[in-house]
Amino acid sequence: MQTRFLKHTFLKSTLGIVFASSLFFSCGDKNSSQNNLEDTSNQTMTDTLTPPMAQKVPQKLEQHGQTRIDNYYWLRDDSRTNPKMLAYLEAENDYVTKSLAHTDELQEKIYKEIRGRIKEDDASVPYKYQNYWYYTRYEEGKEYPIYARKKESLEADEEVLLNGNERAEGNDFYSARISVSTGENMLAFAEDTTGRRQYTVRFKNLATGEILAETIRNVEPSLVWANDNKTLFYVKKDPETLRSHQVWSHTLGTNPETDQLIYEEKDESYYTYIGKSKSKKYVMIYLSSTLNTEVHLIDADKPSSKPTVFLKREPKHEYSIEHKDDYFYIVTNWEAQNFRLMKVKVGQQNDKSKWEEVIPHRKDVLLEDIDMFKDFMVLSERNEGLLQLRVMNQKDNSEHYMEFDDPAYMAYTTQNVEFDTKTLRFGYTSLTTPNSVFDYDMESKEKELKKQQEVVGGYEPSDYVSERIYATAKDGTKIPISLVYKKGTQKDGKNPLVVYGYGSYGASMDAYFSVSRLSLLERGFVYSIVHIRGGQEMGRQWYEDGKLLKKKNTFEDFVACTEFLQQEGFGSPETTFAIGGSAGGLLVGAVMNMRPDLYKGVLAAVPFVDVVTTMLDESIPLTTNEFDEWGNPKNKEYYDYMMSYSPYDNVVAQNYPNILVTTGLHDSQVQYWEPAKWVAKLRELKTDNNKLYFKTNMDAGHGGASGRFEAIKETALEYAFMLDLVEKKM
Repeated sequence: MQTRFLKHTFLKSTLGIVFASSLFFSCGDKNSSQNNLEDTSNQTMTDTLTPPMAQKVPQKLEQHGQTRIDNYYWLRDDSRTNPKMLAYLEAENDYVTKSLAHTDELQEKIYKEIRGRIKEDDASVPYKYQNYWYYTRYEEGKEYPIYARKKESLEADEEVLLNGNERAEGNDFYSARISVSTGENMLAFAEDTTGRRQYTVRFKNLATGEILAETIRNVEPSLVWANDNKTLFYVKKDPETLRSHQVWSHTLGTNPETDQLIYEEKDESYYTYIGKSKSKKYVMIYLSSTLNTEVHLIDADKPSSKPTVFLKREPKHEYSIEHKDDYFYIVTNWEAQNFRLMKVKVGQQNDKSKWEEVIPHRKDVLLEDIDMFKDFMVLSERNEGLLQLRVMNQKDNSEHYMEFDDPAYMAYTTQNVEFDTKTLRFGYTSLTTPNSVFDYDMESKEKELKKQQEVVGGYEPSDYVSERIYATAKDGTKIPISLVYKKGTQKDGKNPLVVYGYGSYGASMDAYFSVSRLSLLERGFVYSIVHIRGGQEMGRQWYEDGKLLKKKNTFEDFVACTEFLQQEGFGSPETTFAIGGSAGGLLVGAVMNMRPDLYKGVLAAVPFVDVVTTMLDESIPLTTNEFDEWGNPKNKEYYDYMMSYSPYDNVVAQNYPNILVTTGLHDSQVQYWEPAKWVAKLRELKTDNNKLYFKTNMDAGHGGASGRFEAIKETALEYAFMLDLVEKKM
């Protein structure tokens, strides 16, 4: 499901260093026409920099007999070409660059520090699929991965499938996804050069290296090959809303204009995805809204056959399937809030009375996923906020849970592409354990560390302390907090404290290791992840209690966690920073309207802050798919509730913390104009002299800079912003 979701390595924001001319805009006559900005670019610079002020052009927005005046509505430009709008964004970028120029040396130091910890000539752990070992690797000094493979043996000669550095030449942004054909002789690869997630698919003959002339535009990056080695299934997007809504098939050697439409989803609340069963028997079409699923199946041996419905969509029924032998296995929330596992014989799946229960529903355990093997099944379960891997031996019906020692961690299955194996590949990380990849013998229970992320220059986990503690929310609910800090840190309230949260879409924020975060910990920061409601850490009800008409629980939980951490001496209002991205930007935006006194600073990356206006406009990407998350404001009850917390609509004349806001001009998840408008309104109304910076990456989208080193520059600016405020500049 596409969402306004952003998972951080620390805070994967969209900062970019953009040098622009000095343009300043000030407020003018309210009756001025749209885009009429007073150009004062010849203003003389003084020791005190003057922040840009966007023109106020009143726009009436009416709903349910109420009228809102949006003075900054004009900043929206779907074409992203309006000279006045672009000039304003560049003026804001220029203001950031000049205002933080005194931290340039610190930013460079942090950049070199973080980059210096990264093994630049690195490679992933190879995995075997059919006749080849596949892996990705990086070369020293290069931004993008190289996709490669070796035939039969890791001692064989390397075959480069795609060199991201060569493909990225001439582009400020580059993202790629690849898919090798079933015969392993053709490559389909999808490329995005704007960050808007509208990919172009091309084909490469792996025997000759030739890139074919066939090109398919405006698609999702997920690509699935049929078993005939010549048919590729792909998903097209609506050019305006970017909703993935059509499944097409392409036959190699033919003109893409003759491609066949396989399925079209008419319901605008659903998005379309495709995958393939591990058994290689089925191409699966997933149709998903926030609370509903429908799966269609195509026989992978008969790619021209018509899709068949696995089970028709039903209200609030979510399910996913896997295939093994004569059965389908179904992870379903049918009469099971935390999901259960069921199975049904192939051909009988449309009759739920034929479904057999394999793993029953449990009130205290959330079933998230399954991995199927010939003789084994692995369940990913969440209990008390932590992921557990449960291994079931279907030869002797025995089972066991894998053991992990850290108080807070993240464990997950990965790259298990072979069906007939007893080896499970899984990943593991914690706040103090670098990202690790293991191979686990599901029979003997022995595990082998294949690779652990190298921290160049040395790293000793015992130098840091990781804790799992609980705060008490306003209604008495216990909220888990994962935190990490340098050993010897005193709990005297003087420490710089980061409070990071998300709390939307049922997305659980697990404890993970971050190389870049070490630059904060080494400077005395305490870093916390608050597992607030709206996520799914504590089960499905945790999500239900943080959405729709209960959304304010998410914000109040964040406030309660902040207060608790400060009471416990981990920080104080003079040293605390709230951080959130995307829907997490909504979180910190709402929180700083509610309790600005708790924070020294707020970092909001690609923030979803103009909730009501966006959710009223069904032409904006993601809107129709998210009514079950936020509510439909065309319904007055939801309109009133959303109006009561929408960050943009609740900016008032009061003191606010220091603020750094980032966005990407080509963001497809949260449109750039939301944070732009928010910053403009904050500049107009806030009554303090605190810093307010707004940085737009003019070449990227929701995920920020695409290159691995360019992303570090973004992080360095964010860290410098915080360190400057707490006067920790070493």
